[in-house]
Amino acid sequence: MNNNIYTHGYYQEKNPTWHIEDSPWKAKQILNIIRKNNLQPNKICENGCGAGEILNQLYLQMPDNCLFFGYEISPQAFELCKQKEKDRLKFYLEDLLKNDTVFFDIVLCIDVLEHIEDCYDFLKSLRKKGQYKIFHIPLDISVQSVLRSFPILKARQNVGHIHYFTKETALATLEDTGYEILDYFYTAGSIDLPAKSFKSLLTKLPRKIIYKLSKDLTVRILGGYCLMVLAK
Repeated sequence: MNNNIYTHGYYQEKNPTWHIEDSPWKAKQILNIIRKNNLQPNKICENGCGAGEILNQLYLQMPDNCLFFGYEISPQAFELCKQKEKDRLKFYLEDLLKNDTVFFDIVLCIDVLEHIEDCYDFLKSLRKKGQYKIFHIPLDISVQSVLRSFPILKARQNVGHIHYFTKETALATLEDTGYEILDYFYTAGSIDLPAKSFKSLLTKLPRKIIYKLSKDLTVRILGGYCLMVLAK
């Protein structure tokens, strides 16, 4: 990851909201996998927490005995985070991986892996920071994205994606770096969230129809999905 993109304001210039509008939906997916696996964390950390709204949403919906910690390297995002601090919700302008004194019940890595230049070393270091890890990984590679190429280039230019995954390569990357996969499921932001273009709106219906027939086939052909993963 070229940290200058995040520390010097380029990312904020391209994405001034830091995707706050998507945070309630992402928090819902995280709660789904936590509850599905009967996890009862007391300390949750998000690495690369952006504007902090995912943690804020979790704070509002999880038990009062749970503490929340957000780590972010962008000064611009951190300014937004600090406005959300509460008694059980704290933010740090710091690289979590350089802090050897912390350990959490759950570490969240939500839409981060695809930005990291050396994602293998990153994942190996992150594994030591918590008992459970929850990843949300965009699946940028599909038949339509490869044929058109524009979606991949757009993700690279606008939101800094430098790695592109399928379900299989995402899971293999985690396993290669020592993770035990406990659970995973697709998330459908392209369907659940408001369409960002007319073309995106047109693909909602076929995605819904084909997904009911074959989840994997829909993801491989049409794309527009991410993978939520619980690992140890």
